Amino acid sequence: MENQLAKSTEERTFQYQDSLPSLPVPSLEESLKKYLESVKPFANKEEYKRTKEIVQKFQDGIGRKLHQKLLERAKGKRNWLEEWWLNFAYLDVRLPSQLNVNFAGPAPYIEHCWPPKEGTQLERGSISLWHNLNYWQLLRKIPGITRDSITSYFRTESEGHSPTHIAVLCRGRVFVFDVIHEGCLITPPEIYRQLTYIHKKCHSEPDGPGIAALTSEERTQWAKAREYLISLDPENLTILEKIQSSLLVYTIEDSSPHVTPEDYSQVTTMTLTGDPTVRWGDKSYNLISFSNGVFGCSCDHAPFDAMAMVNISHYVDEKIFENEGRWKGSEKVRDLSLPEELVFTVDDKILNDINQAKAQYLKQASDLQVVVYAFTSFGKKLTKKKMLHPDTFIQLGLQLAYYRFYGRPGSCYETAMTRYFYHGRTETMRTCTVEALGWCRSMQDPSTGLFERQQKMLQAFAKHNKMMKDFSAGKGFDRHLLGLLLIAKEEGLPVPELFTDPLFSKSGGGGNFVLSTSLIGYLRILGMVVPMVHNGYGFFYHIRDDR
Repeated sequence: MENQLAKSTEERTFQYQDSLPSLPVPSLEESLKKYLESVKPFANKEEYKRTKEIVQKFQDGIGRKLHQKLLERAKGKRNWLEEWWLNFAYLDVRLPSQLNVNFAGPAPYIEHCWPPKEGTQLERGSISLWHNLNYWQLLRKIPGITRDSITSYFRTESEGHSPTHIAVLCRGRVFVFDVIHEGCLITPPEIYRQLTYIHKKCHSEPDGPGIAALTSEERTQWAKAREYLISLDPENLTILEKIQSSLLVYTIEDSSPHVTPEDYSQVTTMTLTGDPTVRWGDKSYNLISFSNGVFGCSCDHAPFDAMAMVNISHYVDEKIFENEGRWKGSEKVRDLSLPEELVFTVDDKILNDINQAKAQYLKQASDLQVVVYAFTSFGKKLTKKKMLHPDTFIQLGLQLAYYRFYGRPGSCYETAMTRYFYHGRTETMRTCTVEALGWCRSMQDPSTGLFERQQKMLQAFAKHNKMMKDFSAGKGFDRHLLGLLLIAKEEGLPVPELFTDPLFSKSGGGGNFVLSTSLIGYLRILGMVVPMVHNGYGFFYHIRDDR
């Protein structure tokens, strides 16, 4: 009876999937008009005139043909972009993905129940893990060589069997244990017992080989090392599949990063660039615990966008806060099987590959500077009082900062969400608009009066707000242009001039934005990815009432 009730009255995971609209293909004229407008801040009169001619030629010629083919493709798919985007943005990328593609972030528990404290790692870890596993259970039950591939093991209860084990990485070793016992989720005291067993074993015995470091390598290198590992011993494949199919990877780190509510720089650096022997770079969720009871996560970006992780993190943060960071249930520990250690067969070649992977990873990580400071003079309470959208406020502030520092506009990507649509992910919003540049210039020109500056600022706000509304509604242009380029490639046609025009990349096209930005929301959750280009900035922020 209870099950029937749950099925009939409450929302179910994926319930609305079938009613979501298909991702639309915008009109060619509209997209090209928006594109032309977006390159204006980066062009002189001559360059702009030349690009305008290229765009017109594209619109009247090959562009029209490619657009027709794209419309044909869209007819047979609910999301014409999905497969392409996955391949182009993630799976075809050969760069080491753990640093260059994955997103990572610190947990905010230090702001309430769990300030940094040595000796709390395992106890807090068991509680944090339990809340995470509860979220997984809710999702299941809620009523309601040139290219990588993705395997998804998750199934809702009505869809079938889902794996129920987690993998734990500690000091180069790998363990697994089941989180369901006699049909129920194991409790924090039971998780604590499992983690303590692993921790003691790893701290009293020699370190493992650290196979996980291979996942931080350049993608083809890792693929080859993986094949070699499997050829050494078929049991290695079984182990790899156990890690791949785990609910999540739980990391026990030895370091104790500094963190305060006003300065998350060190802990954020550690979540993104910490020990590669205890991170599984291909895993959609690495939950990281540090020795001082501080937490974070690192996630493969290919299968999902950060908002999914923000939701999980927010849920866990709220639960820890509600329960004052404690477990208030039974302390009884049932008779569970001990965690199983997964021991890879390795040889000198693999050990050498691991050392090479670690060296490559640390070299890249050292080239990254991460700062995460809280601005506490005011937050969204004040911007809203002034009738200014808080996100737009930050984005225009960023444009002005870049303009002041470099004396020129900065090509800027902001994430627009297209989650209204079936399997919708993101769209590029180019926030360095003609209006934003006009305002930045007025702010730097001592002869411009306050009233004129204010007018220009309000114009820049209005433009940004309209763009965000349009682009989230499927009326962006960058993904559309990408679709046209990929059709040309699939048809074996030469790359159209629009994409080789210097102004295309100068304005950020082809993944060349010097400012790569995203709003993480209005909660306590933080996170980031590395900049899009070597000389660029990644700018990821959350906005709260007072900061």
